[in-house]
Amino acid sequence: MMFDFITWTADPAIFTIGSREIRWYSLAFAIGFVIGYKIVERMWKRENLNPAWIDSLLIYTILGTVIGARLGHCLFYAPGYYLANPIEILKIWEGGLASHGGTLGIIIAVYFYSKRVSHRSMLWTFDKLVVPTGLVAALIRLGNLMNHEIYGHPTDLPWGFRFIENLHAWKRGADPIFSLPSHPTQLYEAACYLVTFVICMWLYFKKDAWKKEGFIFGVFMICIFGARFFIEFLKNNQEDFEANMILNMGQCLSIPFILAGIYFVWRALKRQTGKIIS
Repeated sequence: MMFDFITWTADPAIFTIGSREIRWYSLAFAIGFVIGYKIVERMWKRENLNPAWIDSLLIYTILGTVIGARLGHCLFYAPGYYLANPIEILKIWEGGLASHGGTLGIIIAVYFYSKRVSHRSMLWTFDKLVVPTGLVAALIRLGNLMNHEIYGHPTDLPWGFRFIENLHAWKRGADPIFSLPSHPTQLYEAACYLVTFVICMWLYFKKDAWKKEGFIFGVFMICIFGARFFIEFLKNNQEDFEANMILNMGQCLSIPFILAGIYFVWRALKRQTGKIIS
């Protein structure tokens, strides 16, 4: 049976200023942070917290996310190249961000935030911070879709996408070279992350699970990195060295986060008498 596959010809750029493109990916990133900030503001009002803390949290989070995601990409996926050309690490506008690195960056940022600003535990902060993070992650994956990147193996399913493989040449006027119909794994991940966002919002605002320290954080880690682990089976490897690995780099990096999530859920349940959700 023949299917009409989706030929994806979206332009990654919204518009151009001089030689610099303003991309959908950057807009998605920014929108995610703005919405996330508004959600965290609601939490602050709900718990009657110090308003000054929230601006500091935004700054720490942005710095941790961007620096961690960039260093994660450079050191996890192409360390030889970037260690030999360290100035290239600074060229963040050329692309190359790793979600696992961003997560590690946020963990480090929250450590300093907890020590210097809130003087509360890191888990206290994480239980709030992760609630909007699923939405931010979903928007970033939609940005990857617009960039024709991080897609999956060829498929004969009717929703397979044909992505432009020579994107830079196409932008300069060349005819597009399309991939085989492939899994739109960006959409798969975005859907999973949106579900995680809904679950975390429900836990915080409807079940007051933030009172059980570490529970929301643990659920988030299990959902986000569990989804990432399984969807990686459908994705193309990002680097050649992954071809000889039983599990690719994304999966190897996800396992510690999943185990940490299981631990924090177990810890939260153990520390409370009775069930966490009534």
